[in-house]
Amino acid sequence: MLTAYTTDQIRAAESALMAGLPEGTLMERAATGLAVVCARTLGQVYGSRVVLLVGGGDNGGDALYAGARLASRGARVDAILAGTRVHPAGLAALRRSGGRVTDLGGAASGDGPAGDAPRGGEASVRAAAGELVRAADLVVDGLAGIGGTGALREPYATLAGLAGETPGAVVAVDVPSGVDAGSGRIDGPAVRADVTVTFGAYKIGLLVDPGAGNAGRVELVDIGLGPYLPDPEATALTGADMATMLPRPDAGSDKYSRGVVGVAAGSHEYTGAAVLAVGGAIRAGAGMVRYAGVAEPVAQVRARWSEAVITPLEPGEGVDRVGRVQAWVLGPGLGTGPESLAIARSVLASDVPVLVDADALTLAAQDRSLLRRAAPVLITPHAGELSRLLDVPRARIEARRLEHVRWAASELGVTVLLKGSTTLVAQEDRPVRVNLTGSPWLATGGTGDVLAGLAGALLAGGLSGYDAASCAAYLHGIAGRHGPLAAWDVLEAIPGMIRSLIDRRREGGRPARLEG
Repeated sequence: MLTAYTTDQIRAAESALMAGLPEGTLMERAATGLAVVCARTLGQVYGSRVVLLVGGGDNGGDALYAGARLASRGARVDAILAGTRVHPAGLAALRRSGGRVTDLGGAASGDGPAGDAPRGGEASVRAAAGELVRAADLVVDGLAGIGGTGALREPYATLAGLAGETPGAVVAVDVPSGVDAGSGRIDGPAVRADVTVTFGAYKIGLLVDPGAGNAGRVELVDIGLGPYLPDPEATALTGADMATMLPRPDAGSDKYSRGVVGVAAGSHEYTGAAVLAVGGAIRAGAGMVRYAGVAEPVAQVRARWSEAVITPLEPGEGVDRVGRVQAWVLGPGLGTGPESLAIARSVLASDVPVLVDADALTLAAQDRSLLRRAAPVLITPHAGELSRLLDVPRARIEARRLEHVRWAASELGVTVLLKGSTTLVAQEDRPVRVNLTGSPWLATGGTGDVLAGLAGALLAGGLSGYDAASCAAYLHGIAGRHGPLAAWDVLEAIPGMIRSLIDRRREGGRPARLEG
């Protein structure tokens, strides 16, 4: 399982590690790893042009030491000093190796202005640094470290923008400048890296959007931090985790012991949602699927899924006539009128876990008491649905996904799967699970209905809401990684994805995007 940490956790671990090491050892390890990745990214170091964007903290020191190594191998290295301070030993090492220095803040001479203000404004920064950056084969972002919060100030903001104008690659040191390492928040200009070389452990902000979108490929450099790290604040499942967690039948299994899932979905207007949700549950390996709905979706489900056991409902009728199930999926295409509310109330009155999705979330936003029940509840909102549940603007949730998914889990007392660019799973007192599979191709109608059915089958199969949501998000993501696609393509890919994970049980499952 991949683990990720907050800024405070990383700082505490670094302090404990450094207490037992000679001064400078940690930076030496970090700079060596950074230089290796930079050299690999360049392909040929000799004769290449490298620009270092250097802030006043340790990240700037890492960049300077790595730059010195590249300069000693024949690269032309220019360091642009952005602050009023600089790591003196790193600067000296760069100069000894033949590196050149452009000093925007007086850090090198020690005569910079008070505070962090640069000499001149954006125009003077662009004049001094623009030509170098636009001619670079590689830009190394060592402006701000993991302690940086809020919007970048000048000249850091202008330099972060300039980094996007280079024709070469951009490598960020530990975390892209402008990205909050602990949450992934971005409050202004930020470096968009092709590669982020992070030290010791993954930072949560590298996994959660919008920050994850600026990190590019993340490479982890081991600096010996492992023994000093506490329990993580965030985790991500790998293929190996999935292989051990997914329910599978044994010789004594029957359709009831494998899990019976009930699906209450679809309406006169939205018949397809019922078909897709039922299909998601069947394709995920549920022992049996019981479907309950009104006439139109019943006809569609019956025509497509002969495996499903169907209970037609009269208008206003609940699910009391449906046989025993181990979990319910409630909401895809259900509608929000009085008849839909009657179905929702009867499902939520049961004593088994319920997955609440789509229209059922709209009903819950109108009456949050619907979610208060003794049996587990898993909700699967996108940002818009969560905004209605929490009465928070959608844009704020999109910008601070981690903060809001945690709040929703605590405030509502449920497990939350927040869909979107980074799917997150939160449950009170558990690390947030970050899903690292998936692609933008999944942003198409009906895929959420498939996800609901898939997660419902895993709930009925005996997984907790936390695990069912995490596993479903993982499977859904790899089933939808190649596009263009339709929801039905995702549905049909699910059995093969489950099969491949189980067959690869002994293989590691580190996501391809994260290396180290």
